[in-house]
Amino acid sequence: MREGNLEAPTRHPLDWKSPDFRDEGKLFAELERVFDICHGCRRCVSLCQSFPNLFDLVDATDDGEVHGVKKDDYWKVVDQCYLCDLCYMTKCPYTPPHAWNLDFPHLMLRAKAFKFNNGEVHGSEKLLASTDLHGQFAGIPIVVQAVNKVNATKPMRRLMQSRLGVNADAWMPGLADQRFRWGRAMSYGGTVTHGERTPGKVAIFATCFINYNEPGIGEDLLKVLEHNEIPYEIVEKEQCCGMPKLELGDLEAVEKAKEANIPVLARYAREGYAIVSAIPSCTLMFKQELPLMFPGDADTQLVKEAMWDPFEYLVARHKDGLLKTDFATALGKVSYHIPCHGRVQNIGRKTEEMFKIVGKTVDVQLNTVERCSGHAGTYGVKTATHPVAMKIGRPGFKSMARDEPDFIASDCALAGHHIAQGMELAGTPARALQHPLSLLRRAYGLA
Repeated sequence: MREGNLEAPTRHPLDWKSPDFRDEGKLFAELERVFDICHGCRRCVSLCQSFPNLFDLVDATDDGEVHGVKKDDYWKVVDQCYLCDLCYMTKCPYTPPHAWNLDFPHLMLRAKAFKFNNGEVHGSEKLLASTDLHGQFAGIPIVVQAVNKVNATKPMRRLMQSRLGVNADAWMPGLADQRFRWGRAMSYGGTVTHGERTPGKVAIFATCFINYNEPGIGEDLLKVLEHNEIPYEIVEKEQCCGMPKLELGDLEAVEKAKEANIPVLARYAREGYAIVSAIPSCTLMFKQELPLMFPGDADTQLVKEAMWDPFEYLVARHKDGLLKTDFATALGKVSYHIPCHGRVQNIGRKTEEMFKIVGKTVDVQLNTVERCSGHAGTYGVKTATHPVAMKIGRPGFKSMARDEPDFIASDCALAGHHIAQGMELAGTPARALQHPLSLLRRAYGLA
């Protein structure tokens, strides 16, 4: 048996409808097998809290081996995994095609699904993962202002902590006065110019966060596309991509979201659109998780091939010689954070590449930080895990503050706000937080 992989890691489909997937005995046997391998390696100790918890449990046994760990304590490992995939993609030497076939994140997902199906997930966690439900008040005059004001008060935050498990100190997004998908033209026409690498038209999957919370990020994307004379359509209808439900282990809810979204997106894929999502987790859902859950579904695989990160698309457009470089506004010092769900898409550092393209015309002093922010969606706001999320993010907060940047930015808007909060608590507050698309619009000088 060779020690570790020389090949790139590969992913097996997730056989989540198999009886074995939900079999308690087989699940715990696989958990013990994988935990034993991890205990003997320990390369992932610097990542999330799952690994320190596992190794502490093992070290506390009489003989220092996994078989001495109580099975009920396995959940102390499972519950700390937020499916960032970094252990799989950047650390583990035993991923397939290695014979040990170790896929830690998908094993944690299997355990989460077991827990969910056994009714062991609290209603508050289910509510927190229901993004379309949260967003129903967005864009409603008077109501949205009242909801935002009440949610920002200390008494309400204390109530949310006691009843919903939302940490009173965690940053929480507000609801937008105007939804991204409301009151605007849903398309922009013009000549479709295909490149060698890129389709010449874009379909935009807005995402819950952009639609309900920060529509300005979507507006920035539209302005950049219009400036580059790229026709687009905002997809005719959408619902949550399913990532929050996936992290909860609610795979049936993920399937329902897939059945709502994939037929719509597949039509755009068949018509030759590049499908773009500006939230890395949503993009990853369509690029990786859904295709692995539904490997035999032709439309899901079609959408996978058509799905792009916005900067992946824009950089490819530049390589096609079809992106304008008439940048007019210097950005100065920018600390840019690469989010985990951007890293595991296997596309390279496309946002960083775009900043460097901008820097050939106007001043950009770039500091790229490739450390987990610790936020990880609902993990970063839950009462029990928010302090851990801040601890995990601390090295990244310090790196982002280097040289007192004019802007901090992350492709993951949630990570960006989490980093800003961490920098504030560390006494190195950010001068300004902007999404990379917002900075690109600024560099172009677009009103």
